[in-house]
Formats: sequence, structure tokens, C-alpha cells
Amino acid sequence: MATVATAAGGMAQANKERREKPASGGHLVQPVARALALLGAFTPNDRWLANSELAARTSLPASTVSRLTQCLVALGYLRYSSERRRYRLQASVLALGYAAIAQSAIQQVARGKIKAFAEQHGVDVTLSRRERLNLVVVERSLTAKADLRFDLAVGTRFDLATTPMGWALLAALPDVERYFLLGNVERRPPRDWPRLRRRCSEAISQVLKVGYCTSLGEWDSDLAVVATPLLVEGHAPLVLACIGSASDLSRARVERELGPRLAGTAAAIAEEAGTPQ
Repeated sequence: MATVATAAGGMAQANKERREKPASGGHLVQPVARALALLGAFTPNDRWLANSELAARTSLPASTVSRLTQCLVALGYLRYSSERRRYRLQASVLALGYAAIAQSAIQQVARGKIKAFAEQHGVDVTLSRRERLNLVVVERSLTAKADLRFDLAVGTRFDLATTPMGWALLAALPDVERYFLLGNVERRPPRDWPRLRRRCSEAISQVLKVGYCTSLGEWDSDLAVVATPLLVEGHAPLVLACIGSASDLSRARVERELGPRLAGTAAAIAEEAGTPQ
């Protein structure tokens, strides 16, 4: 199992390499970006969405949404119901998603390891990636021992700045990128943002010190969460998290067992996927 020092060293090196690379290349093609934003507006809980709902979720003008949805229907990415006057995703979008998942070396490596971790410790384990100001679950393993009322299925979104998974990812980013994202969050802050900002800073410090951060009954009174960054060279940071009942995941158990072992699992996934943390 990788030590905290090894994980911290790898994190620093990965951050250094990302600083030396340009943030983006070329010019943003607005119609493409807007079309992708529309497709990304659908969540696992949405079956049908109207143009007005898509416009509200993407902050795009209604006329733009109308033109784009017609185009996406013609291309086979959306289906339109004249009875409902709403749209739903077509199989073409699912094919793209499944292809991306199947081709991800990191997820292929992670799948078996997070299943083993979930079975051994009786917790729900998730692997998430960033999507704008959210995290999206891309892999999940749940055992019969876990007793959770939260549905953490693949596709579930978490807020970047107010959840332990988001704090773990922010800790893995270069300072400039982290401040940029937090600046965008502050443009639409929740009511208790000053407290959350302090909690976010504490969690980032915890990750840098021990390799993981925790939320024991804070994010939800019935849940305990342990989260750690997963860093692989050439890939955007991911987040590995285990979630369980607050009554089962005591602070002592988290600090002695789950936290270090989760960080070690992330390091093992990174090493097998290509680059040690």
C-alpha cells in the first residue's frame, strides 16, 4: 500500500506537470459547445424535457435551444414527442457514453478494485469525474452490507464545492485552476457559502496532509464519506470515495482503516493504469 508521503509526492508532481501544459488549445466552437450543453442537461432522473426546461438548465436563449434541439433530432441524438412536446435522449448518445466507459483504461482497472473494496468493507464505492462545476459518478460498486438511502447510480451528479468528493478533487488541482473554479462557484453561492468555503479549505488541507478528506455526518446526517483524488498522468483528476452509514463509519474506523486503505486503493489503480501516484 502506498504511503501518504508517496501519494503526496505523486500529487505534487502531477500538479506540476499540469501547470506546464496549456489549459486549452484552439478556439471554442460555440454551436458545438451549446449542443453538448443541451445533451449534458439530461440527468438519470429525466425521461423527457421541454425546450423551456433545457433553456433554464443551460442558460441558453429559447430560440437557440429550439434550433439546436431540431438539429439534434435530425442527427438522431434526441427524440421528439409531439404529444408531450418534449425531448428525450436517443440511443446514439448512450452509444457514445458506453464507448467512452469501455475504452477508459482507468475505469477498467478501477472496476475490480472498487468492487473488492466495497465487498471487504461493506460500503458504497464510487469513482467520479468533473463536469463543469459538478462531479459525475462514472463507476459504482454497492454491496448487500451497505444500507444507504441515497441512490448513487452511475450518472449521479454532485456539487463540486459543497461535497467531500468535490473537495478531494479540488485538492488535486493546481492553485490557479482551483481558484478559477471556486470563483465561478461564488457567482451563484449557496446561503451558507462562508461556512462551506472554510470547510472546503479544511478538507483540501486534510487531503494534502493525509491523502484523503472526510465528512462524517456533515454532508448528510446519516452518511459518512471518505474521498481521495485519483491521479494518472495524461488524464484529468478523478475522485474515489466510499460512503456508508454514519453509525458504521466512526471517526476512529475512518482514520485507522478506511481512509488510508482508500488512498492506497487509489494509488494502486493509478499505478496499474500507468503512472504511480
